[in-house]
Amino acid sequence: MADCFDEMRGANGEIRPAYAGLDAWLRDLEPDVLEQRRQEAELLFRRIGITFAVYGEADSTERLIPFDVIPRILGAAEWDLLRRGLTQRVKAINLYLKDIYGRREILKAGLIPEDLVFQNQVFRPEMNAQKVPHDVYVHIAGIDIVRVDAKTFYVLEDNARTPSGVSYMLENREIMMRLFPDLFSRYRVAPVENYPDELLATLKSVAPDTAAADPTVVLLTPGIYNSAYFEHSFLADKLGIELVEGRDLLVKGGVVYMRTTEGPKRVDVIYRRVDDDFLDPLAFRPDSTLGVPGLMSAYQAGQVTLANAVGTGIADDKAIYSYMPEILRFYLGEEPILQNVPTWRCRDPDDLAYVLDHLPELVVKEVHGSGGYGMLVGPMADKGRIAAFRTRIEADPKNYIAQPTLALSTCPTWVERGVAPRHIDLRPFVLTGRDAVRIVPGGLTRVALQRGSLVVNSSQGGGTKDTWVLDT
Repeated sequence: MADCFDEMRGANGEIRPAYAGLDAWLRDLEPDVLEQRRQEAELLFRRIGITFAVYGEADSTERLIPFDVIPRILGAAEWDLLRRGLTQRVKAINLYLKDIYGRREILKAGLIPEDLVFQNQVFRPEMNAQKVPHDVYVHIAGIDIVRVDAKTFYVLEDNARTPSGVSYMLENREIMMRLFPDLFSRYRVAPVENYPDELLATLKSVAPDTAAADPTVVLLTPGIYNSAYFEHSFLADKLGIELVEGRDLLVKGGVVYMRTTEGPKRVDVIYRRVDDDFLDPLAFRPDSTLGVPGLMSAYQAGQVTLANAVGTGIADDKAIYSYMPEILRFYLGEEPILQNVPTWRCRDPDDLAYVLDHLPELVVKEVHGSGGYGMLVGPMADKGRIAAFRTRIEADPKNYIAQPTLALSTCPTWVERGVAPRHIDLRPFVLTGRDAVRIVPGGLTRVALQRGSLVVNSSQGGGTKDTWVLDT
């Protein structure tokens, strides 16, 4: 990790200003305190019930995401750069989606290959010429950010479908405030606890014009067996809205209603955590028991808002990601504030040849992969895995992109042997409503707990940290 930028010590080994208070606090701390607090935090998380499941494992019992008790700290100027870049990026994503399902000017201009859109498994022809309330497609975006030096942040991934993790952002802050009030007293940390209020305001702002003055919002979950069910129930409770499953809703006369003990109640906005395929058995998968029959007809009639909109996956797969700089310039006429990671598209013969020649040096990802699955980290893979991946890429080049192995920044982390640097990323959450773009200062910092690992996903053994943005 010697070549990586350390967010606490910087390039020259000197403590960076944002971390001065943390450094002094750590030096004053008794050696066993952090381990005691880590155990207390784990006990609190178990009592609260913050768990997740990993699909496809023989032992798929609920588990905790490891929580690191040392915060990641961002200065006000650093956050201002991220905030401006995130706002710009999500604005462009919404304009791109409106265009792709509308006039398709970007395709006519030849900036994106048509087959990349029309042959994409997440393109939804049902959304062609579909008007969505207030032209907002992505109401909740989770943009994954990595850092390589004091000034350079890259967007690693855009999550525009049903991004998760915000419950951990909120609970991490609450646990830290409970366990480390003495450390908080050394800093002025911008709050994140207003996120539920901001989310509810965003959702109500995009209610259809036919909605009542105080729109009814619900959160649609696939149910208790979904790996993120805790987050669904947590957010519904924080927002003060009903948590519903498909069987709790019905469509009558082109309007969506919720079954209640007092009879059907009209629903105006659905914050859905159900994937497109399962939303409506009459429009998508006929075997789905998770959705609501007729929901798409009500949506297409403008009687209900779905957040996020149907078909947003065409904006966030890893092949489309590689065109985001062009997308930004086309719709906004601006240079990207936050850069993409350089990307080779294996669908291009020249890029494919380069990738196959340099597999041991690159990170290779499936276009529709997620959670750290379907990925090759070349420098950490053995010859057998590299050979197997080469065969996969040659069989289906369009399904893969490749990127250089970035030296992700590190942050001090409590591990078995004490405090040590570990690689991190950041997922801020961007809310786009009819009236404003809202971003709470911070986000979910994910940390690769294994020494040298670059994979931060919880499904691959990663943990989380509280993210502090210093408030000026």
